[in-house]
Amino acid sequence: MTPGPDLQQLITTIKTDAGSDDELEQLATAAATISELTTTSDAALGFFVDRARGAGKSWVEISAVLGVSKQAAHKRFADSWTSKPAFDRYTERTKAVVAAAADVARERNHTYIGTEHLLLAFYSQPRAVATLVLLAHGITADSVRAAVDLESPAGAESVELDADNPPYTRRTAHVLQGAVGEALTLGHNYVGTEHLLLAFYRDQAGVATKILLEQGLDEATAWNDIRAALERITK
Repeated sequence: MTPGPDLQQLITTIKTDAGSDDELEQLATAAATISELTTTSDAALGFFVDRARGAGKSWVEISAVLGVSKQAAHKRFADSWTSKPAFDRYTERTKAVVAAAADVARERNHTYIGTEHLLLAFYSQPRAVATLVLLAHGITADSVRAAVDLESPAGAESVELDADNPPYTRRTAHVLQGAVGEALTLGHNYVGTEHLLLAFYRDQAGVATKILLEQGLDEATAWNDIRAALERITK
C-alpha cells in the first residue's frame, strides 16, 4: 500500500501553504486543509462503496469490510441513493442538462426522471465536454433515443412534473450526488457534464450505464477521453 503523508510532512505542507509565521493564519490554513482532506477522503471511500453496491454487494458485506455496523455503514453512505441532490457546485451548463432531463421525461410522458433522461439531456448542450466525448464515439442523440425506446418506451398520456420537487429516481439521485465525488476525484471545485458522465458508471445496473456500455463506451475509455479533453481546454 502506498503510504500517505506522515504528520511532519502534513505540518510542513500547511506551514508552506499558510505563507506566514502567524499562528492564527497557520491554524486557519490547517483547518481548511484538514476539511478538504476529509471531504476528499469521504468522497474516495464513497466511490468504492458505490462500486460495491453497484456490483450487488450487500450492506452486511460492506460493513464487515469497513469494520463498522451495518446501520453505521448504511447511514453514512446510503444518502447518495436517497437524499435530494445539491447543485451548488454545478456549472450553469451542467444545471441546464439537469433541467433538460425533466423536459425529456415530460416529452416521453414519464412521471419520473431516470438516468436515461439525463443521458439524452446531454445533447441539449452540444459543446459540453460529456456530449463531445459521446459524439466522438458515435453515440448520437438518435442512437441513444433508439436504445431508450427499447429500455423505457414512451408513455401514452401526457404528464406534469413537479418543478419544485423533481421526481428523480433513486439511481438518478445517486448519479447527481456521485458527480460531486467524481469532481473531487479529479481535483475540481466545480461539477461539469464530464463528472455527470463518469458518475453513471458508479451503478452498472442503471439504464444509462447499460446503454453507454452497449454502445461501446466503457468507464476507462470515458475517463481517458475526459482527461484528454480537459487538457486540451486548459492549453
